[in-house]
Amino acid sequence: MLGHTIGEAYDQLAELAPGAPLGAGSRRPVVRTCHGTQPATGVVEAFASIATGEQVRAMAFRLEQGPDLRWRCAAVDLGGERLSAVG
Repeated sequence: MLGHTIGEAYDQLAELAPGAPLGAGSRRPVVRTCHGTQPATGVVEAFASIATGEQVRAMAFRLEQGPDLRWRCAAVDLGGERLSAVG
C-alpha cells in the first residue's frame, strides 16, 4: 500500500485494517453504489455505499495523480470518521 498512498494515509489505513470496519463476522462486504467526480485535473473524489448484511456504511476517498502519472490515495472517510488528511 505504501506506493499507493500519500501523506499519513498509509499509517491511518494500517490502523484501521485490523478492526475490519466493513466486515461483520463471516459476511462479505458488497459495494451497493459508487459514484465519483473530477473536481480538478489529476484529482478524483469518489464515494460508495457498502453493505455487510443489514449494515450499510458510507466510504469516500480522494485520489491524486502524481507527476509520475500514478494515482495515490490522499484521503479516506468511512461513515463520517476521518481516516486520513489530504497529504
